[in-house]
Amino acid sequence: MKQSSAGKSFRAAACVVLASSLVVACTKQNIGDGQDATKTPAPSSEAGKYPIQTKESLTSWELINTNLITFVPNLADSPFGKQLEKETGVKVKYAHPADGQSKEQFNLLIASNKLPDVIEYDWNSSYPGGAEKAIADKVILPLNDYIDKYAPNLKKRLQQDKELDKMVKTDSGKYYVFPMIRPDNGLVFRGPMIRKDWLDELKLQVPTTIDEWYTVLKAFKEQKGASAPFTSLYSNEFNIQDAFIGAYRTANRFYIDDQGKVKYGPIDPQFKEALALLRKWYAEGLIDKDFALNTDSKTLDNKMLGENSGATVSLLSGGMGRWMETGKKKNPKFQLVAAPYPTLKKGERAFIGQRDFKYNPSASKAVTVDTKHPELAVQWLDYAFSEKGSLLFNFGIEGESYAMKDGAPQFTDKITKNEKYNLQQMVSQYTKPNGPFPGDSRKNFNTFPEQDEAVKIWSETDAAKHVMPLFITPTVEESKEVAKLNTAIASYKEEMFVKFIMGKEPIDKFDDYVKQIQSMGIDKVTKIYQEALDRYNKR
Repeated sequence: MKQSSAGKSFRAAACVVLASSLVVACTKQNIGDGQDATKTPAPSSEAGKYPIQTKESLTSWELINTNLITFVPNLADSPFGKQLEKETGVKVKYAHPADGQSKEQFNLLIASNKLPDVIEYDWNSSYPGGAEKAIADKVILPLNDYIDKYAPNLKKRLQQDKELDKMVKTDSGKYYVFPMIRPDNGLVFRGPMIRKDWLDELKLQVPTTIDEWYTVLKAFKEQKGASAPFTSLYSNEFNIQDAFIGAYRTANRFYIDDQGKVKYGPIDPQFKEALALLRKWYAEGLIDKDFALNTDSKTLDNKMLGENSGATVSLLSGGMGRWMETGKKKNPKFQLVAAPYPTLKKGERAFIGQRDFKYNPSASKAVTVDTKHPELAVQWLDYAFSEKGSLLFNFGIEGESYAMKDGAPQFTDKITKNEKYNLQQMVSQYTKPNGPFPGDSRKNFNTFPEQDEAVKIWSETDAAKHVMPLFITPTVEESKEVAKLNTAIASYKEEMFVKFIMGKEPIDKFDDYVKQIQSMGIDKVTKIYQEALDRYNKR
């Protein structure tokens, strides 16, 4: 059933784009226009059979992979897009927001009177009030009945995986997206790494404790002449994924303690100890004195490849793999290896580290209320969760980008040994690197054994117990309160974090800093997150 013009007028009036910040603010729906956000699915016909026999087409708004635009401006023009149309029988017109402008363009899209059939975005954290509010605002459809009738592949997966099932619905039980699902071996991909060739030269072992790290960084400075022994990116915070800080059983963010309670790490008493450590290392020249200026990857590249730095916290492929590939060309001995997330005592298990969840909200697709063909949209989306569809999304076109070897798909030389383009660029033409489909654990972009070993080493933490889920859903009113308080708190926290480490504020001022954050309403935010977490756990 198509939404009435009254319903569309309501949405346009309710969603206001604030010109200063381009944040969409949607009022609560409390008018009766005779329409419900739910459309009644037509009787099920050929669900699960492809190609679908249809003359109708769909529209999709989604990010385009930055590697793909090297070759084509639109997903429909890629080998993947053409093959997807061939296999599903559905022609799709894609709209891609400009790189770096997705949030602003998403907000403008939602405020418009005409939405595409499907939108790929983070509906949980990027829409004010989350998915529940987006449904109430008549922006997206609840998908329960549609999945039941038209998505046998996703339905089967949700029935078999209760943890995933809990993640992809609201507190009231409404399914709202076709999810991006990470494979089990794709949850950990960032951590501490260190120059093994330097360690070997200095006859040192890979450090595991805070004291061992201190010894190694001093040696890098004094014996290797490193001007910034440890460095890292800085993007609104020191991007070390709680390395070193986690050794004190806290985090530089909200986390869950051993009793299942939400805590704000930066005001923990033990956070003061972590700051004191980082302050000492900074004062002794062991931490990059310009860490707060490392806001782009090129700066970090120059330090890690230019012999200025010997350790960092970075990504498996975009950091370790890329640096190894480049570094070895200049210096055959260049070697990076993973170091465990450090602890205070030898043999302890790290309290926290980087670990994501199998559901990735940021690249999942919702069906909008403006679609004339919700059943077709759902059938089209469900193809990615079929065996054949999953192979296309993960590996591309058989005989071109991959071949079956011993019963498993493997990328062909065309993809892995291209002289002009790197692996990620080639793969982007034939697959969808991110999006609503189940990731395949057989897909491996690691080019060095050190990368495979890194995943194992970085996985040895208790992050699964302590990292906050990304899919807890505060209510609309709670979301407004959190947004209002969190912005000021985060800004003040980060300002003081940098000042404490650089010595511009004495660590003795920590108690005053804690009182200031408490006065800004941190207890309210923590209580809201706790209640949302409790509701999530009861789903």
